[in-house]
Amino acid sequence: MSEILFYHLLHQPLERVLPRLLERTLERGWRAVVQAGSHERVEALDALLWTYREDSFLPHGTVRDGDGARQPIFLTHDESRPNGAEVRFLVDGARIDAMEGYERIVYLFDGQDETALTQARAEWKRASAAGLEVTYWKQNARGQWEKQA
Repeated sequence: MSEILFYHLLHQPLERVLPRLLERTLERGWRAVVQAGSHERVEALDALLWTYREDSFLPHGTVRDGDGARQPIFLTHDESRPNGAEVRFLVDGARIDAMEGYERIVYLFDGQDETALTQARAEWKRASAAGLEVTYWKQNARGQWEKQA
C-alpha cells in the first residue's frame, strides 16, 4: 500500500526542498518520478537538478534524453513511469489517478497559494477515502519539517 505524504511549503520554495527530498530518496536506494504541471516546468526542474549545488548534481533525465528506464530520477508532466520508480513526487498541482505500486507518493504544495491549498485538500480527501496511509508535514520557520497529521 502506498504511503501518501503532503509537504506544505511555507518558508522555502520548491527549488530548495525538492532536491533534498530527492537526495534522501536515492540514499534509500529508491528511484523517483517527478511529475510537474507542464512541459516548461519539467525543463526548469531539469536545469535545477544539474545546478542546485556547486559540488553535486542529481542524476536524472526527461523524455528528451531517451531511455527513461535507466534514469534514477525521471522528470515528466504526465503519468509515465519508465524507470519503475518507488516514489512519485507531484508538484505544481500535478496529480495521478493510479496511486498503486509506489512506496510513497509525495505532494509538494505552496502554502502561500490558495489554489494549491485547495488542490492539496482535495487530494488529501481522495487519498483518505481510498484508505491509503496519509501524513501531513508542515515547514516551520527554520525550514524543518514537522508532522502535523
